[in-house]
Amino acid sequence: MLINCDMGESYGIWEMGQDKTIMPFIDMANIACGMHASDPSVMLTTVRYAKEHGVRIGAHPGYPDLQGFGRRFIEMPAEELKAYVIYQLGALNGICQSEDVAISYVKPHGALYNAMMKKDDIYIALLEAIASYDIKLPLMIMAVPDHLHYTTLAERYGVELIFEAFVDRTYLANGRLTPRSLPGACHDDLEVICAQAMKLITDHSITSIDGEEVNIKADTLCIHGDGKLAADIAKTLRLRIIEYTESIICK
Repeated sequence: MLINCDMGESYGIWEMGQDKTIMPFIDMANIACGMHASDPSVMLTTVRYAKEHGVRIGAHPGYPDLQGFGRRFIEMPAEELKAYVIYQLGALNGICQSEDVAISYVKPHGALYNAMMKKDDIYIALLEAIASYDIKLPLMIMAVPDHLHYTTLAERYGVELIFEAFVDRTYLANGRLTPRSLPGACHDDLEVICAQAMKLITDHSITSIDGEEVNIKADTLCIHGDGKLAADIAKTLRLRIIEYTESIICK
């Protein structure tokens, strides 16, 4: 199982996350592209961290919302949204080229990510933006029980999907994340987080916030880099995955 993390979300002298500490323990870095967070210097530094540790680089575009950290929905026409996404992909790709590395996937951030999973017109705009920029870039979306709808639309535009689940967030019985506006939306216990992660790996399921068992099959597990436990989660989860993999090989 691959571990991904939202990274490069500092801005100027304002620091967010623990990128340098987390990077050695993950496989995929979702790097902010300057709209919801980050700036050119932060992007360059984060790309260099990823290159140093052989971590795959993903573009992490969001709404133009630095004040709200990209967690506020912004209504805009599809063509405008596509332009914002393409602009962000180009910005990060330029920095990657300067370091002789490349973007290998796209994962929207925050409100844009949530809107993509709720509104087909926004999801389609993202698919069209990726297909027009570089059709070889997969789109990372939430692993949900009703994934066939998203897969069918993605196939129409020739875009591959990567399905992710979240280890530090709680779920509702419908297989969607508990909204951050509700109590208990985020886990704050390392053992609970790792238990949820291992359940996703071994059973392809989670236990929802109201006790329901929900089947979720993911390609990668996400850690939110701005969480206070992010570094501890990355280190501990990497160790647990190694131990689990070794136990399977030894059987």
